[in-house]
Amino acid sequence: MPSLAAAPSLFSLLAPIVLLIGSNVFMTFAWYGHLKFPGAALWVVVFISWGIAFFEYWLAVPANRIGYSVYSGAELKTIQEVISLSVFALFAIFYLGEKFTLNHVLGFAFIALGAFFIFKGPLK
Repeated sequence: MPSLAAAPSLFSLLAPIVLLIGSNVFMTFAWYGHLKFPGAALWVVVFISWGIAFFEYWLAVPANRIGYSVYSGAELKTIQEVISLSVFALFAIFYLGEKFTLNHVLGFAFIALGAFFIFKGPLK
């Protein structure tokens, strides 16, 4: 017998992910963008980071509000962490000019395994 509960809309499934990607881009620049400017005064980079983080919150809070209608809190946090690490990996390579090593790949693989257990793990 089909369920009478409505299936989650595509919007409620995807909007949190899109908003969290945008949020994490802002967050990454707020937290790590100043590393390319080691000579800048700390108080200056803190204020600039706060300004950038303002926009991060305008994306993260709606993402979590919308997402909580279809995802659990643990699932939302897992989505956020996977996105955060993915955005940071690209940021570190392309903005900071850092190398991506096999250790990073293995570490991210273990995090992906953890995400699997949050969403589809056998121990429900």
